[in-house]
Amino acid sequence: MKGIKIADTTLCRENNSFSFKEKIEIARQLEKLNVDIIEFPEIENEKTDVLLLRTVSAFVNNGVLSVAAGMSEESIDFAAEALDKAKKGVIRIELPVSPVGMEYTCHKKPAKMLSWIELTVKKAGQTKNGVEFCAVDATRAERDFLYEAIKKATDAGADKITVCDTAGSMLPDDFACFVKEVIENTGVPIGIKCNNKTGLAAAQAILAVRNGAACVKCAVGGDTTELDTFGSIIKDYGIDYGIKSSLKYTELNRIVSQINWITDNAKNDRTTVTVSTEFEGIRLDKSDTEETVLSAVKKLGYDLSDEDGGKVYKEFLRVANKKNVGAKELDAIVASAALQVPSAYKLVSYIINNGNIITASAHIVLEKDGETLESIKLGDGPIDASFIAIDSIIGSHYELDDFQIQAVTEGKEAMGSAVVKLRSGSKLYSGNGISTDIIGASIRAYLNAINKIVYEEEN
Repeated sequence: MKGIKIADTTLCRENNSFSFKEKIEIARQLEKLNVDIIEFPEIENEKTDVLLLRTVSAFVNNGVLSVAAGMSEESIDFAAEALDKAKKGVIRIELPVSPVGMEYTCHKKPAKMLSWIELTVKKAGQTKNGVEFCAVDATRAERDFLYEAIKKATDAGADKITVCDTAGSMLPDDFACFVKEVIENTGVPIGIKCNNKTGLAAAQAILAVRNGAACVKCAVGGDTTELDTFGSIIKDYGIDYGIKSSLKYTELNRIVSQINWITDNAKNDRTTVTVSTEFEGIRLDKSDTEETVLSAVKKLGYDLSDEDGGKVYKEFLRVANKKNVGAKELDAIVASAALQVPSAYKLVSYIINNGNIITASAHIVLEKDGETLESIKLGDGPIDASFIAIDSIIGSHYELDDFQIQAVTEGKEAMGSAVVKLRSGSKLYSGNGISTDIIGASIRAYLNAINKIVYEEEN
């Protein structure tokens, strides 16, 4: 059986409006689905995009993280920095090889483009990451030039080559023949990316695979091969044609539906779920035993000591006497009752600047052992900027597993409650914060969780 690699490009969709948390959730779902490669676009905001990749690196253990480099050498440095914590990383050099693409996108003649391919691939190869050369608009390139470009890239150190039908200019059988010719003339494994503007991308992809393609770029939505369609083709016909992939087919439809839900909400500027749908079935009341409650706590990802388990159950009974308890309430109970520790870091002050025509910034001042520590950082919104500033002060970054905000009182001066879940290694820590200001509540919750991690690490 021939194994086909699946690279997912959902997070590279043009004009995507995903929030920081939505990007993390999409990457988490793709890792659960067992896609081979999760692709990210070029680094645009050095701070937030690098933080995003480092956060994703903490939980992607099986897949490869791939980051695009732009049209400058500096962009390769940014990509390498973003992949610094990845267990397996790839830098993508995406350059046009058709006459029109070279002239109008890069303003380079063929000879200059070949030199640029060699230079950028070599520079990317000097990092610890793998290097992929993507021949953009390959189907409209002059064949001899395309073969020479691929040779330049492989000689310079590229270990992956992808040819793209960027304009959707070929029918499936013609594209399959094209891929076969490229493989025969270059002698290297070839990945493919097809344009789905005519709805034929999946047909292009599967015929190209039968003609030797080794990797297919797919996405949930967007303008390339649809992940669920291509995955279903391999599941249904793979045995007959001797091909297989690493996708978890039993999870395929559920995960694609969940990512579609996230992308639809991002498109409509609605907030996504704060608790993963797999936990929505938690429904507890005052008649539930301690064993049942702690089993639900474990399902949420917490690993509590016997002492903290007892505290959580006691607080659960107090809350359950007033109302039923779901996943959100149970998270808040764990945050408020378990692992209460002295505060290594105390919040002194915070100043937030935010608006529709400026990038959000946060000035955070903390105190530790009598010393005042401060940082000013930009972010994708005021809360993201605050978290980045706190990370900068403590000199560490922990994976943000979940983040919830909800009102706990009514009226103009309503109190907001925030719950932050951070992951350090394999253990989950939950912090709770309450304030009339949701940003203040979020900062306090984040610090609360960090103090728990610091306490355990020091003791």
